Amino acid sequence: MINKIKELMIKYREIIVYLIVGGMTTVFSWFWMFFVNIVIFGNPLYPTPTQNLILSVVNWTAGVIFAYPTNRKFVFKSKNPHILQEAGKFVASRISTLILEILVRQVFGWLDINVYVTTIVAAVLVIVGNYVFSKLLVFRKK
Repeated sequence: MINKIKELMIKYREIIVYLIVGGMTTVFSWFWMFFVNIVIFGNPLYPTPTQNLILSVVNWTAGVIFAYPTNRKFVFKSKNPHILQEAGKFVASRISTLILEILVRQVFGWLDINVYVTTIVAAVLVIVGNYVFSKLLVFRKK
């Protein structure tokens, strides 16, 4: 039984570590997003479209700052010597999921779905998209 668990851990190491690092990234970026929501906007449960846009950008920026080095080192174990090129690909791929997050926030805002539900739904979609882009475009093995 223990050997089977070890085999599964080895086989799915990258996904397991990605989920752990992704969870840490999410906590870090949500902290900053909700901090801005509380301190700057007074913590509205139903932010305006402009507030949603700002919250998305804050969430994204904090997430990218935390995610690139942790994904590079712990998840994908990149040894690419062209760090700036790799980081550029990482940022570019994350821009596409930022657009996805903004769209989700705007649509959910129009539907009067509160900021907490919106944040969770957007996070799930963004996490999946980020993994796919990171695996296929940024940290791909040769």
